[in-house]
Amino acid sequence: MRLTRSTPTASRGPKASWSGPTAAWALADPGAPWPLTTTRSTPPDPPSASWHPSAPRTFGAVQSHPAGAALKCPHTRFQAIPALEAEVQRLCPAAESRRPGWRLHYRGHCTRAPAQRCQSNFLWGDCVQKSHILRFWSLLSTSCGHGRWACGWLCRSYLEGSLLASGALLGADELARYFPDRNVALFVATWNMQGQKELPVSLDEFLLPSEADYTQDLYVIGVQEGCSDRREWETRLQETLGPRYVLLSSAAHGVLYMSLFIRRDLIWFCSEVECSTVTTRIVSQIKTKGALGLSFTFFGTSFLFITSHFTSGDGKVAERLMDYARTIQALALPRTVPDTNPYRSSAADVTTRFDEVFWFGDFNFRLSGGRRAVEAILKQDLEVDVPALLRHDQLTREMKKGSIFKGFQEPDIHFLPSYKFDIGKDTYDSTSKQRTPSYTDRVLYRSRHKGDICPLKYSSCLGIKTSDHRPVYGLFRVKVRPGRDNIPLAAGKFDRELYLIGIKRRISKEMQKQQVLKNQSSSTVCTVS
Repeated sequence: MRLTRSTPTASRGPKASWSGPTAAWALADPGAPWPLTTTRSTPPDPPSASWHPSAPRTFGAVQSHPAGAALKCPHTRFQAIPALEAEVQRLCPAAESRRPGWRLHYRGHCTRAPAQRCQSNFLWGDCVQKSHILRFWSLLSTSCGHGRWACGWLCRSYLEGSLLASGALLGADELARYFPDRNVALFVATWNMQGQKELPVSLDEFLLPSEADYTQDLYVIGVQEGCSDRREWETRLQETLGPRYVLLSSAAHGVLYMSLFIRRDLIWFCSEVECSTVTTRIVSQIKTKGALGLSFTFFGTSFLFITSHFTSGDGKVAERLMDYARTIQALALPRTVPDTNPYRSSAADVTTRFDEVFWFGDFNFRLSGGRRAVEAILKQDLEVDVPALLRHDQLTREMKKGSIFKGFQEPDIHFLPSYKFDIGKDTYDSTSKQRTPSYTDRVLYRSRHKGDICPLKYSSCLGIKTSDHRPVYGLFRVKVRPGRDNIPLAAGKFDRELYLIGIKRRISKEMQKQQVLKNQSSSTVCTVS
């Protein structure tokens, strides 16, 4: 079937034109058992200034069978779209049988002047606007001198898939439409909030770093020892990111939180998001140590995000290695979403079962050698010698041995240790414990395909001082491959309630700022001499 892909805007689609009392349009379908033709056999109705999308429509149709017999439909006045749909499906029963997983939808349009234009989506209105649509046949009917027409569309159903690579929702055509270079921009961050109830006044420096040359497609934020009001934290994230992003999924394991925000127009290309947790400190009633994982498939590339909080203590390296081993064995993912490459997966390691893996959190690995040795490097007059600090780093040492995070990489570190600060200050621990400054907060990545993940920026956020940890974030470019519609899709689900609350707050604050500026500009100072 010759189908043209387009979006359902007023600027596209066939234009109503008349050359006489009868006009006809045919569907070009070489594979069809017979040609499908819709024929208008009466002159257009006289113009009416009180036209409405639900007004009666007049049209007739002819369907030719191979035997030559023609089934004619008498002129019928359809008072509602359901009747039109029933008639179309009666005339063209082969349409949907040849395209399983695709459904008919109709769009009414009046080609008046822009100020008088009437437009209506009768079925799946909002989804029709956001989906990518194949025009199924040219024109079903026209009526009224204003050029009103009703057009049939074969719309992609986001609840059903196609196993064919050609024309698939997750296929190469759709991927090229959104990402011509097949690379997505990804923001991954970790922050130990120390259980503080008070959130920073602004999260702009954290989520919208000045170093980013472009907006991100996906934000993943992991929190350890999160604040008591998790909903308020997520609302603040939504408020900061703005209306272009929606919360695709979020999860919690005790005081471990993870939030996954995605560009609003990309929610149709995600599988269901799956979650799994691991507790490493079983004796604790409050789950402060453990791991939380979220996984999903985007187009044809599977992602796994893990945030962890390992055992604390300068000398407890062995315990942290055990936390890692328990996590990769016990994290039960994926569940229902198929593995994109099961032949390269291992039942003993969850990180081998996904194309792209990001593991971030408070791993609690310290800088050995004592505080004096570390402070001597930090207090150098010139720029801090970060490589000299990393020579004392426990995690770097264990990764070189191959005892932890096998196959993972870390972007080059060019920032100061993110732990442990005095709250509200830029000084490291000045209490009697005198903890050694360390790189406890890290972002690591692993890919099945070499070169798929390109780190662009790896830094800490020094401006947020409400915790003894500084947030650490990474900016990445990740290659995405096309897929097939053989996965359970998320069907555009997102947290709508959170979205509305966050955007209302954002608008309210912007209005307050504008009012303050207006008051400042209108105020005058008078002096009496």
